[in-house]
Amino acid sequence: MTLSGESQKAKSYFFCGIGGSGMLPLAMILKGQGAEVSGSDRAYDQGRSPEKFDYLKSQGFKLFPQDGSGLKDKDQILVASAAVEDTVPDVAAALKLGCTRLGRAELLSSLFNAAPKSIGVAGTSGKSTTTGMIGWILSDLGYDPTVMNGAVMKNFVSPDALFASALVGKGGIFVSEVDESDGSIARYNPTVALINNIALDHKTMDELRELFEGFARRSDVAILNDENDETRHLDEKLLGHGEEMGHPCVSFSLEDPMSEFTASDIEPGPTSISFRAQMSDESQKMAFVTLQMPGVHNVYNALAAIAAVTRVGVNFDDACKSIERFTGIRRRFDIVGTSEAGVTVIDDFGHNPDKIGATLRTLHDFDGRLLVMFQPHGFGPLRKMRDEFIETFVEGLNDEDILIMPQPVYFGGTVDRSVTSEDIVRRVNVSSKNAEVFMTREECGDRLVELAQPGDRIIVMGARDDTLSDFAAGVLARV
Repeated sequence: MTLSGESQKAKSYFFCGIGGSGMLPLAMILKGQGAEVSGSDRAYDQGRSPEKFDYLKSQGFKLFPQDGSGLKDKDQILVASAAVEDTVPDVAAALKLGCTRLGRAELLSSLFNAAPKSIGVAGTSGKSTTTGMIGWILSDLGYDPTVMNGAVMKNFVSPDALFASALVGKGGIFVSEVDESDGSIARYNPTVALINNIALDHKTMDELRELFEGFARRSDVAILNDENDETRHLDEKLLGHGEEMGHPCVSFSLEDPMSEFTASDIEPGPTSISFRAQMSDESQKMAFVTLQMPGVHNVYNALAAIAAVTRVGVNFDDACKSIERFTGIRRRFDIVGTSEAGVTVIDDFGHNPDKIGATLRTLHDFDGRLLVMFQPHGFGPLRKMRDEFIETFVEGLNDEDILIMPQPVYFGGTVDRSVTSEDIVRRVNVSSKNAEVFMTREECGDRLVELAQPGDRIIVMGARDDTLSDFAAGVLARV
């Protein structure tokens, strides 16, 4: 697969924020396809996540301070998100030189749309895991896909690929996580449009409905969750009032027997979950599947992934066998370890109400108190989803569980701080659940260590902060 034509291989790209979860895999794909790629990152300048930047250097990426010094030629293409202001030195240097500027989504969608076949994975929750499942099945079965993920896929991690959030293949299938938060989902024209679920997150529900419907209508076939109210309504809307006038749709469900892909006989375990998968077409195929990760939400993800790969030619039985070998996504219910005292520490990406609720439900399938350290991923998301966060914790915490919160992630800039972690904790406590707030994450760690008892599960939750994994490992070492 070429970038979007053979001439693109000779181009030179400079990534502003190259270490970001959406930028790093895109940079890896471009470099793997023959382009020259360099970049800068504020975290690199600040000495955060040194292992990530050491890895990028080992892969041949040239890194620069974020002071504009990496841009030297007007033929370089600056890749920067729309949120990066013109006053940032890299952008100012690019403007002075007359460099072309591309947004991350603009560049990624051009590669995605140029592929002979493409699978776009969208939805409020489950995107990274489902993308990883699809990428693994296709790779495992010899389809050699290109995969763009927002998280590290454990199956592909090796000493030479420590941050395996991308694959560069030659098989003509491009699989990508597709983001609705900035509206860029409108740029993608997938062969297969997969929508796991739709819930309030970054935009209003009316905006989300419009974006997801457009994404589905631009596909050859849409794959939709019939147990999520929003995606079920979208399914009904796309199908229309007659088969000839409707858009091709495939549904999956745990409870609706009319769905094309269903799961039954679910048997949860502490580190796995088993179920019977069925494809309800003329073949009526069925297979028993055991996933190497817990949680009913991962059964939905697996059904979605199996449905997607069958639309690009994969045999149902082969897909079911392959997905059993999928080992998961880093920071998605990642069990850091269990201490000698019997305290288990889990590192999790949960940062919106849907994700947090799914993790809490999975943990409550088994005995043990929960000590939940949730670091909000910004003041903006905390303000927008304040009531939903409160509802999630009030409903998801048992009486003996304890929620512990530091202040939101903040790396600079002007922000509205009208809603803080104190607002969440206060309302959770008013609802007779246990919650505490601290100014720093270090204080949270000290409190977790003080509270921990044999049999407890400590869950470290949050996004946009690579150091959370180090924090979780540090807590494990102390309990």
